[in-house]
Amino acid sequence: MSEAQAQAQSTTPATAAAAKVKRTLVGKVVSDKRAKTVTVLVERRVKHELYGKIVARSRKYHAHDENGEYKMGDTVEIVESRPLSKTKNWVVTRLVEKARVV
Repeated sequence: MSEAQAQAQSTTPATAAAAKVKRTLVGKVVSDKRAKTVTVLVERRVKHELYGKIVARSRKYHAHDENGEYKMGDTVEIVESRPLSKTKNWVVTRLVEKARVV
């Protein structure tokens, strides 16, 4: 085996791990009552398989908020992470839009 092949073979696993892309979602904070945790509602629009109508589907995710800086109504971006608790596998990365005060 040549030296170039050996080097390429040794760097392949590291490159594959570095290239892994984490999922990101954008949603609205619907609850901030838990310590260091916010509940984020993510809505997506899909086409109904049989009827073809565009239907809104939603799902709630528990996301880690270390400093408690995100409040109800804020639109935030969350990123998938390692399991932080039984139900929490996401971390809030940034504030997209602050909630409007009425």
